[in-house]
Amino acid sequence: MPRFLHYSDIENVYDDPERAGRLAGLIDGLDGPDAAVVGSGDDTSPGVAATVSKGRQAVDFYRAVDTDVETFGNHDFDFGPDAAREVVVDSPQTWVSANVRDEDGEPFGEREGVVPWTVERVDGERVGFFGVTDPTTPSLNPMAADMTFTDPYEAARACVDTLLAEGVDRIVAVSHLGSGDDDLARVDGVDLVLGGHVHSERAEEVDGVLCTRPGVNGETVLEVTLDDDGASVTRHSPDGAPVDERVADALRERIAAAGLDDPVGRVAEPIERTEAAIHGGECRIGNLVADAYRWEAAADVGLQNAGGLRLGHDLAGEVTLADLLSVLPFEEPVVEVELTGAELLDAFRQMSAAVVDFGEDDWWHGHLSGAAIVWDDDAAELVSATVGGDPVDPDRTYRVATPEYILHSDHEFPAIDEHHRAGEYGIQHEVLAAYVREHGIDPRVEGRIRRVSGGEDGGGVATGAGAPAQSGGSAGDQ
Repeated sequence: MPRFLHYSDIENVYDDPERAGRLAGLIDGLDGPDAAVVGSGDDTSPGVAATVSKGRQAVDFYRAVDTDVETFGNHDFDFGPDAAREVVVDSPQTWVSANVRDEDGEPFGEREGVVPWTVERVDGERVGFFGVTDPTTPSLNPMAADMTFTDPYEAARACVDTLLAEGVDRIVAVSHLGSGDDDLARVDGVDLVLGGHVHSERAEEVDGVLCTRPGVNGETVLEVTLDDDGASVTRHSPDGAPVDERVADALRERIAAAGLDDPVGRVAEPIERTEAAIHGGECRIGNLVADAYRWEAAADVGLQNAGGLRLGHDLAGEVTLADLLSVLPFEEPVVEVELTGAELLDAFRQMSAAVVDFGEDDWWHGHLSGAAIVWDDDAAELVSATVGGDPVDPDRTYRVATPEYILHSDHEFPAIDEHHRAGEYGIQHEVLAAYVREHGIDPRVEGRIRRVSGGEDGGGVATGAGAPAQSGGSAGDQ
């Protein structure tokens, strides 16, 4: 009975060397001649270690766990196509990618050994693997803007036809499509979908085909067993697993060499960075970042997309540059955009998953500074919105500080695009560090975003619309 050890979206796990070592130790302990180790993308970036090594820290992990098959996620191109090619060359696994084209329209990484499909022998069976990546990746990742991502389902059907002609015993789709896995499972001939992209765990059947996702940041490895009666899944946590010290030590050396351990401030009350906090509405880390952007640009409003705040350990005690880079691990600037009040109201509406279909159905997509809104979850409508304590004037022009990513993405805040650009400032985590040094780090939840139900009264929403220093602490907190 072939087994598949499935990891995906391990991203920030590298920022905790011991946990990364435990993840490697767990997979190594589960591996065997009857198993294939499979990654389904976003396993090189983002994160602190990824930023300082351009994704190459993943090579140490791949070698330690002896990965067999891997496909690309959108974040695997965070440092550009050439950096991704270098990782491919030095990795031990076979990279499968059926729908990614390079800058010249050719199959990505073909010269470096990337193939659309491969056949591996797993517990005596010939198992065919193919890989597909979210076709909207150029919108999700500006560093992939010159690449092309073709229809993943057409690519899947072509791979399945070829693999069936090869006489394989089973066909496994290695996917970074997220919610698109359901349609992938319906491609005739696919026996198993090992997926990623969406950060929630999953193990459920679609038309008799098992679809799995391990979640994010190396929290889980899924052990999938296939036999003639179907598939079974066992969930494994790295907690308590032996530490692969080679992986842990290599990560420590990379982070230390980058000189990111300088303290920038101190937190009295730990600041949570869980999915529930970041995607649930107003939260302390969201307020802190939005305050920093507004302060840097002297803008009317600071706006941070929730997807740009990376999950990870709480900020607690002494906070270093590495901690802040872990929150915002992207080499992209803060930009100023000019929006009419009508456009700003559209952007406020797009903070709700009821308006913008991205991620999970209940996600909240934004965080604010200088503004306050009331949103009715039941009616899926904006009840009220203020900037600086005054109702938004549809005809006025507002200056908004936000990540540059928003200008390129069709997924979050489509109301804002490149033609709104009015200025550019520092790199996101550097802006955050400068703000923390000057104002301290003591953000509070104070009513900037109120999610109500049943048409509750939206009065009093100007709370929290004052100067960033009101929520960012004082100089004495540094």
